[in-house]
Amino acid sequence: MNDIDLIKSQVLLNLKFYNPLAKLLTIEMKHTETVAAYFFQRPKIKGIFGTLSILLLLLISACGEAEKEDLITSVNFEEQSFAPFVEPAFPYITTSFDGRSLGEEFPKNNISGRVLAIKLGNDSYACFDTDMLRWSVAWTGEFMPMVTMAQVSYAEFHNKGNQIPTIGGDPKLATGTYPGWAIGQAAVKDPRNPSPHPDSPKWGAIPAEIGRYEGVYPVDDKVVLSYTVGETLVYELPGSRLYEGLSVFSRRFAMAPAEEKTFLIAAEITNISKVEQEGDQVMVYHGDKVTAMGLAKGSEKVNLSVKDNRYLIAEVAAHTSTVDFELILWNGEGTEKDKFAGALNQELTVIPDFENGNNPYWKEEVLTQGQISPDTAAFVTDRLTLPVPNPWNRNVRMVDISFLSDSEAAMVTFEGDVWKVAGINELLDRLVWTRVASGLYEPQSIEVVNGEIYVYGKDGITKLHDLNEDGVADYYENFSNVMAQSIETREWASDMVADPKGGFYVAKFGALDMGPEASSPKALMGFRSASNDDGSIHKISADGKSKEQFATGFRGPYLGIHPEKGWLTGSDQQGHYMPSTPVMLIRKGDYFGVPATAHREPIPETTPPITWIPHSEDRSGVGQIWVTSDKMGPLNNQMIHLSYGRPGLFVVKVDSGSNIVQGGASVIPGNYPAPSMKGDVNPGDGMVYFAGFSLWGHNSEELSALLRLRYTGKESLLPEDYKVRDGGILLRFGQELDEETATDLANYQVKRWNYMRTEKYGSGHYQLDGSVGEEHLPVLAAQLSEDKKAVFLVVPNIAVVMQMEVAFDLQTAKGASWSDKVWMTVNEVNQPMLKAAGFGDFNPSDLIENFDPALLATKEEGTADAIKGKEIFLKYGCIACHAIDDNVAGKIGPSVKGLYGAKREFKDGTTATADDAYIKESIVDPGAKIVKGREGEMPSFLGLLSDQDIESVILYFKTLK
Repeated sequence: MNDIDLIKSQVLLNLKFYNPLAKLLTIEMKHTETVAAYFFQRPKIKGIFGTLSILLLLLISACGEAEKEDLITSVNFEEQSFAPFVEPAFPYITTSFDGRSLGEEFPKNNISGRVLAIKLGNDSYACFDTDMLRWSVAWTGEFMPMVTMAQVSYAEFHNKGNQIPTIGGDPKLATGTYPGWAIGQAAVKDPRNPSPHPDSPKWGAIPAEIGRYEGVYPVDDKVVLSYTVGETLVYELPGSRLYEGLSVFSRRFAMAPAEEKTFLIAAEITNISKVEQEGDQVMVYHGDKVTAMGLAKGSEKVNLSVKDNRYLIAEVAAHTSTVDFELILWNGEGTEKDKFAGALNQELTVIPDFENGNNPYWKEEVLTQGQISPDTAAFVTDRLTLPVPNPWNRNVRMVDISFLSDSEAAMVTFEGDVWKVAGINELLDRLVWTRVASGLYEPQSIEVVNGEIYVYGKDGITKLHDLNEDGVADYYENFSNVMAQSIETREWASDMVADPKGGFYVAKFGALDMGPEASSPKALMGFRSASNDDGSIHKISADGKSKEQFATGFRGPYLGIHPEKGWLTGSDQQGHYMPSTPVMLIRKGDYFGVPATAHREPIPETTPPITWIPHSEDRSGVGQIWVTSDKMGPLNNQMIHLSYGRPGLFVVKVDSGSNIVQGGASVIPGNYPAPSMKGDVNPGDGMVYFAGFSLWGHNSEELSALLRLRYTGKESLLPEDYKVRDGGILLRFGQELDEETATDLANYQVKRWNYMRTEKYGSGHYQLDGSVGEEHLPVLAAQLSEDKKAVFLVVPNIAVVMQMEVAFDLQTAKGASWSDKVWMTVNEVNQPMLKAAGFGDFNPSDLIENFDPALLATKEEGTADAIKGKEIFLKYGCIACHAIDDNVAGKIGPSVKGLYGAKREFKDGTTATADDAYIKESIVDPGAKIVKGREGEMPSFLGLLSDQDIESVILYFKTLK
């Protein structure tokens, strides 16, 4: 390091310790280099002032010279006004489409799980079905209504009243649900595998031997589609032409050599009364309308026809060199048909140069400054301020992050945008945000593999290519769309992780029976029968062309993976058949308990999770992050589980001493201002970065945040290990414990319960004998280990159980006091190895053998009161779903203000008065009566709350007038 570099580094070090001053001065490196060079050229001055004086002079000089940058330091989403979801400058969005009610002359079987909705110009639009390689519909007038979940909640953050997408104008052309191309002979049969239910539509991409969508090139206000028909590569430029006021649709093709003739089905018309054909022009009459099809001047190797008095066909002859042709289509009043011939007398539209990149859609940078938390605990959360506002007035709801380098990461938003953030360093003092891509379909995952960006959404896995290296994607490659996607709004493409051996694992939600009724019949309670891949984990091959069913039986899975060892983990959403939040080790062939998404017969035995986490602690589990760095202290080489609903982070411990997978979880305390969903470890600083956004119920206040979990080096009070053994429970910590506190039995509470997996939403708590409630276990002794860092709790009657909770109040030998809990699952009872664990010859069996259960004192419950009811309401997170005032934004349940005594109307049309009996039933059996307009997502509190607890809650509700 030379002298100038030394001074520069010292300046930055000084700024680290005087951060408020650094923010005031806003120093730039170009100024420090100039001033440092000046002083080092004058040794006498350097000697007089010394290094510290030089640093001060550098600060003064920088203050006078530096141009202060306008850095965004905080975001208030509520105060922002966002532009419309559809951006004028970008030519398409990806969505789904229901065209079964377009009108009498159009096909009735017309539904698409994923389409590119393309703006063609001249108030004309088309939906290109990427699964079927067809134009599902072409229309004029208004674009599509913005009704999908990402769209309706884009500006109204908690609006969940989504609908199934349709068009907003007048339909002109449509095809049915069959491939848009055929080889050898025209065919209008859907070749895809049947869906699970005979009344459910088929979903997914057509077999690759028929055709495959390859990707899209956005070019200014146009797109160039790339796909194969058989093995023949086709480029298509969709567009619109104007001729004497006549607006026509154009499909310009460049088709590579083909050994066989191919057939393009351009339109289907169900009520054709007459067909006229002359040369390269076909006119069909239906009602008082005419649909015309023709070829632009210069087209070659194409013949037009009408098949079965219904289908408009373009037949392309076999050819040995690239064929260029342009299909012109129009639908309108018969009085204007004579203009159509003139529209054909134009040269082929020029396909723009798309293979070498395009002008960037987004040139500006957005600069933000992060917020560094003070080092008040072992783990703190720093905030990377999001780029809001930005030049495009775009909402930024971050879902996932993946690192490109030590200082740069790629991010994906729920609205379908990809951003990069550069300048990630210890201070987060100048974060540079740039936009990379847009138009994706409700993505929830991003992965960087070998420097290349992959995004997973309902449109499949998209690989982004920056062809001209200007920082913006020019080609959106369809890396893989082999996982079927239905139109059901809750069949989320929820997660994707990269397999270190190559390829990806992807997770898909089950088609939950929520949201608008679409096309799928009911399956088991809580589910609709949608695609063959819903509620499953699939392994995607390294080339993206094939998939393998890996595990099934999920309700709403999310994933994590060890980036070196390839261990696949996951969580699921509590609900029907999923009694609470599990954290799972997922292996090939596993089935996790939801029969509606088993996708096999016979249904195998259910695989138990590593651990369950109670609903009151994590009612919505999301992804996991394996910490492989050495910079996270006690979290090094550990698995972190992210909770959406809490929100926050858990550390998950896997019991390596058990033959059957089991373990437990405990909370990583911290400030989590928004739901935590997905994350990654920075390969540079080794810290954990994670993001999330608000849509469903949770216990935080903000819409979205990007955070860094940072280890400060301070004393950690997290338990380092915990496991259940025959005879008791082992707890180990990183600090020496105060002996008096650690051996005081009053400082421990142990209870356990089972869940019941049924069609009801969630589960109550049940004792081992099946009776309702939780079992409180006595702690007979608390034995401190020889190193005073572990304690063994002697507990009798240890048995296999789904949930065990251990609460403790402890103090370190240095005097730090804290309270905490761990939650464990016992799938197998193993013998303790106490001597190896540092407990000498201690043997708990004598205490257990001599234990008399009759000596246990019965705990008196006390009396019910409204104050206790409020405490229960807050403790169990009810306020995340139910407002206590008139502000119900973001709440998935009704407000409890004015609830008592009010008339309730239910989904089945019945009514009832909200009296004591009704409220109690709603708490212990919430699915019995579901309020109209609600989804019925409340779990049962049977066994969690006593009759006195419920009475207290009712008394609290009575105070909310």
